Amino acid sequence: MGTSVFHRVSFHRLYKSRSTSKPNDTKPAEARVVTMDQQQQPLQPTPVPDKQTVLLLHAARQPYELADDYPVPALQDDSEALVRTQAIGLNPIDWKSPDFNFAIPQLPYISGRELAGEVVVSPRGSSRLKVGDKVLAISTDYRDLRKAAYQQYAVCPDYNIVRLPRSLSVEEGSTLGVAFVAAALGLGVCIGLDFSTILGGPDLYTLVRQLPAESLAADIRQECLDNLRSHDRAQPDDWIAIWGGSSTSANLTIQLARLAGLKTISVVDTAKHGVRLSNHRAIRADLLVDSHDPQRAIEIIRRNAGGRLRFAVDTRGRDSAVALMHALDPNYVAEDPATPASAATVLEKWKAGDEDKDAARASPPSPPATPHAESLSDLTLPSAHLVGLTGLPKQSPPDGVVFHTVPIKLFHEVPAVGQALVEWLERLLEQGLVTPPDIIDVEKGLGSINKGLDRMRRGEISGGKLVVRVD
Repeated sequence: MGTSVFHRVSFHRLYKSRSTSKPNDTKPAEARVVTMDQQQQPLQPTPVPDKQTVLLLHAARQPYELADDYPVPALQDDSEALVRTQAIGLNPIDWKSPDFNFAIPQLPYISGRELAGEVVVSPRGSSRLKVGDKVLAISTDYRDLRKAAYQQYAVCPDYNIVRLPRSLSVEEGSTLGVAFVAAALGLGVCIGLDFSTILGGPDLYTLVRQLPAESLAADIRQECLDNLRSHDRAQPDDWIAIWGGSSTSANLTIQLARLAGLKTISVVDTAKHGVRLSNHRAIRADLLVDSHDPQRAIEIIRRNAGGRLRFAVDTRGRDSAVALMHALDPNYVAEDPATPASAATVLEKWKAGDEDKDAARASPPSPPATPHAESLSDLTLPSAHLVGLTGLPKQSPPDGVVFHTVPIKLFHEVPAVGQALVEWLERLLEQGLVTPPDIIDVEKGLGSINKGLDRMRRGEISGGKLVVRVD
């Protein structure tokens, strides 16, 4: 009774690849054995009704409400498929959006960014998808309500759909779509990491530069084309720091960074997540740093990276992004160790933009400062790069540091990018190179989504994903 998708797409024709996945009814607590005879039996299409049940938001700061007799969305493009929702992965934006009244293009509104389920109508055009496929539908296009997850049936372009291997349940599949897209674009576009040596993954930095500039939305064009010079691109053995290492987006960022050979620093509440992350096969970082004292965290990061930290990703918010900015800034000098300030005092100074460098006692050697993005092409010295998933510092970046926002529109507005990412994720999942985030709990029914979002508001869901099983 629910569905989840994420954002956008446009451009380029898709290429056809051979289907390798089989229908998957696997639930977390029980495995389903499929015999060869059953595999060879032709699938019977699931009848598609004219009406469905959806979850509607009628006003900001109000709970979602169930609505029956809502039209099943219609396909409008030859690339689109209709997916019957079986499991929905809940995301923080699903409660933050109504609470803070943003990213709501119309009312009533259907939310939800990622869902897993069954293809019930395949695309009319050439496609690797077929009826009966168990899939993950990733809806980054929040303006198109047909693609939203909080409904029994959702539309999704085939270049935003991932076929799930039989080894994964729909619940597991619903946990990783949005985080994977954000991680891949953040690493591949914003810091230029090349994934081509990992099961034929995309070199997104090169790919977007081969597209006509006009095919990129104006508000992401600079991020895609101008904010990173070729000699600044991340390379194997570079360090990357991720603040908020227990989040789902950090989970996928760490996994992809490790696959590409980066050394990872994960900043987390170690009292809460230390043992789990230290022993986690998929997301164990090279260095685990406690986030409780931000000033101390900066010192640990800088000393252990040996002054060679040039890349950082923040998943928490503006305050932690400021801490990472200081960790990247070659000219930043902390308070005099002889008169240490409390963590609260340090944070207050960061919030106010107070960087009293004149009062600093000493500074390690650093290269000459580099200017900001607009004059990057004139320089040869490498810059440091901070990617903000939930926000960036209010102040301008210091010399030698460039701020980045993830151009999520690429996924649903540029089919060449979406296609490359979903087919790569299919291979990663099939080979077990990417592991879905841990499932904290499973709620049941579209009507339980409000309960689940309340649990997220209260901070009860940490270190994994809350999933809603729809049927």
